[in-house]
Amino acid sequence: MNLQELLRISSRTFAIGIERLPQALSNAITIAYLLLRVSDYLEDNEEMDANEKIDLLNLWIKILRKEAPVEELTKHLSGANKDNPDALVAQQAQDIIMQLHALPLVLQEIIIHHVIKSTQGMARWTKTGPKVDNEADLDDYMFEVAGRVGYLVTQLFAWHSDEIRRKEKEIMPLAREFGLGLQTVNIIRGLREDFDRGWVYVPNNFLSEVGISSEQLFDPSCRLKALRVLDLLTNKAERHLKNALQYIKFLPWWEYGIRIGCILPLLFAIRTLSLSRNNAQVFESEAKMTREEVKKIVLHSTLWGWSNFWLDRYYNKLSATGE
Repeated sequence: MNLQELLRISSRTFAIGIERLPQALSNAITIAYLLLRVSDYLEDNEEMDANEKIDLLNLWIKILRKEAPVEELTKHLSGANKDNPDALVAQQAQDIIMQLHALPLVLQEIIIHHVIKSTQGMARWTKTGPKVDNEADLDDYMFEVAGRVGYLVTQLFAWHSDEIRRKEKEIMPLAREFGLGLQTVNIIRGLREDFDRGWVYVPNNFLSEVGISSEQLFDPSCRLKALRVLDLLTNKAERHLKNALQYIKFLPWWEYGIRIGCILPLLFAIRTLSLSRNNAQVFESEAKMTREEVKKIVLHSTLWGWSNFWLDRYYNKLSATGE
């Protein structure tokens, strides 16, 4: 199975955007994304206890530093459930590492640096456990798993584009916000699934503000209070995503592939957020776009993604009512 197939299996929505990047960037970001999926698999694995997860995350860091052979990890994961897309990616770690080392050295260094930093953050949070006291704690977690990805892709874009390189320092804070916005939407989408595996990423101060516990958040008799908590989360997501919108508007119109690669995940996120807002169903299952909605967003973005005027209008339309 080649890396493109692994990418599509692990995330069809992210694959749509990554495949529209210029070829060199698409290849590098595919590899970076798959390396991070290995880290995600080790962090989220429900069949391992916390100590085993931490040990394997640290082993993965050693592998990325060339301090341990990748076979140490893949042998350990040989019996993993092949129906799990992330497990399948992790089992292919050797091939992904080989493709990583075939990249230009400067790209390898960018990717390895940020994947290691993100994996270290995951190990730290695995050790801490599901303890999110306030919004700063949540932002810290989301930065490790997503904000650093914003840094990674921005540095890759800057390698490719002189214009983006000139703006790199200016847009780096927005890159962090982009990652936090996408991850906040992921948390909203995964509220029920995370709760079922023992994690609640909702800050405790959000819960105390409306007088509800993490368990009551999923109790149908407490839906009104739960929806107030959901409002706090959706408002937070929208604040981050508005900064992500600004990030894209800084990208030059002639870097069309890069713009489309960023526009699609942003618009998918704002549409998902509009479906989740004030929707009690998110406490039972995630809100999802239809395939037709995805196709329409892709079509419109492909036609008009060079225009910041169009982007503002379409973003606001999806945020308010969708299509």
